[in-house]
Amino acid sequence: MKGNYTKSNRSVYRLTVHIVFVTKYRRKTITDEILTRLNQICADTCIKWECSLIEFNGEHDHIHLLIDLNPKVAPVKLIANLKTVTSRLIRQEFAGHLEKFYGDKKVFWTGSYFIASCGGVTIEQLKSYVQDHAYPVGQFPSR
Repeated sequence: MKGNYTKSNRSVYRLTVHIVFVTKYRRKTITDEILTRLNQICADTCIKWECSLIEFNGEHDHIHLLIDLNPKVAPVKLIANLKTVTSRLIRQEFAGHLEKFYGDKKVFWTGSYFIASCGGVTIEQLKSYVQDHAYPVGQFPSR
């Protein structure tokens, strides 16, 4: 196998996803300082979940994360934890700043998120690979 794969006792994997979180009401609350802190929190949280934050960036109203997932981790659980932890810590550490946007509401992210799998090959390339490495049904060679 070629590529940068992670090996564990019983598996070899590379599960990379692109995730986007958007601020509540699409308010432009994210400053450079908050973006830096979000990067730190997300990286630390990924380590706790045995995942890797490959790339991180954002704008004033959303962030992008590129994460290598561990196959033991359900993406929805990691996302829920990332949103919970980042929201709680950012609201604590930047309470004065966020009060201008949300008042006393304990919000930061919208309830939704974006996630897409990504990899080095297209679906068509994978189909071709599988087809090229298979025997037609009923023609499997006997040993």
